[in-house]
Order: sequence, then C-alpha cells, then structure tokens
Amino acid sequence: MAEIVIRNTQQRIKGEEQVREFLTNQEVLYEHWDASKLPAELKDKFILSDEEKSQILAAFDGEIKDLAARRGYRTWDIVALSEATPNLDEVLKKFEQVHTHTEDEVRAITAGRGIFIIKGSDDVGYFDVELEAGDVISVPEHKPHFFTLMDNRQIVAVRLFIETEGWIAHPFDDPAFQKA
Repeated sequence: MAEIVIRNTQQRIKGEEQVREFLTNQEVLYEHWDASKLPAELKDKFILSDEEKSQILAAFDGEIKDLAARRGYRTWDIVALSEATPNLDEVLKKFEQVHTHTEDEVRAITAGRGIFIIKGSDDVGYFDVELEAGDVISVPEHKPHFFTLMDNRQIVAVRLFIETEGWIAHPFDDPAFQKA
C-alpha cells in the first residue's frame, strides 16, 4: 500500500483512503489494483521476456482497459528495472531529474517498489509517494516530479500513454527542490 512522506514536515500519510484523499487534493490519481492477480512465478521476477510481459498485461487487462477508457490512454507497455538492467544507473539518471510531461505519467506497479517525488501545492511542497505492488498513480501533465527506485532497486510496472511515442520528459528547473 502506498505511503506518503511530506518532505518539509516529514509527516507520513498511510492507509488507502488517506493516501487517495491527499493525492486527490494534489490533483494526482491514486488507485489500488489486486496485486494477487499476478501469476505467482512473476511476483519476484524483474528480468522479463516478451512473453512474460504479455502475461502481466493479460493479468491486468480489465483494469488497464478500464483506466484507459476513463482517462484516454491509447497505448501501454511494461517497464522492468533491476540490477540486471544494462546501465541501470544511466537509465535512472534520466528519471531522477525533476521534469514534466505533456501528458499524465501513469504507473501501475505489479512487482517491486519505487518512489515518485512530486511538487505539491505551495502549502505542501514536494512529497514522496512510496509505491509497491498494486499501487497505481497518475501524475498529471505539467506537474513537476521525478521517479526513482527504493533501496532494493527493482520494479515492474505497467505504463500507460496517450501519445504513441511514449515517455518524453521536459526538464523543470526548480531551485526549491532539494534531493533528500
């Protein structure tokens, strides 16, 4: 279950309803899917064949199509990151810079853990959303944020897009942002 840490106060927000309410107030969509739908052999697997990626998409087909229909997403895929990912540190560098997009950044975590760092309203500032299997987040277009992995450095997520080109970041220079 997702947990939020507000950076300037270190306040923690836990519990599905509390997390959803906080994120809704920050214009971020949060949902929770049933992670137990993932086939058992894929629950702790972070190096995936195309067939295994297709299995994950098939397991969550109903949820993906429902979210896509409600929010206008036209394409989706699987991203898997772990120590086995070639040049993982280089890959993470492009995610670990504050940026925006011209469409929502959507991730449905199916295995592992990750953190979105998001710029909230003026009274909140930056906050961390710690995500695990079953958590679904949609950071709205033009909202400054970035993503990184938790200490175990492994995650599998469904990504949904409106634009068929996929993930395109636009750097956002913010002197108020400080990496934790």
